[in-house]
Amino acid sequence: IVEDLKIADTFYTRFKGLMGTKELKDGNGLLIKPCNGIHMFWMVYSLDIVFLDGNCKIVHLIERIKPWKMSPIIKDSKMVLELPAGTIEKFNIEIGNTIDIS
Repeated sequence: IVEDLKIADTFYTRFKGLMGTKELKDGNGLLIKPCNGIHMFWMVYSLDIVFLDGNCKIVHLIERIKPWKMSPIIKDSKMVLELPAGTIEKFNIEIGNTIDIS
């Protein structure tokens, strides 16, 4: 799913996320940890959002969240994987699946 994964694990990188970028290309993603909710402030494109527990099991999905929106807080989420819009559908990603992050 992701060939080029960036990790945001400091206060600054978690807050900044993908703000200021013009697009997230297919094969790219951002893993934010710890994280149980995201915002799309100052974004100019939609994303697919995958919420993961501590074992990388998918606990919630949001497809094509639009700029300037906020996700709900997902209490079981420990990490969030931000992906290009359409990735969830393209790869048939479902709640309960486990993602290998290595």
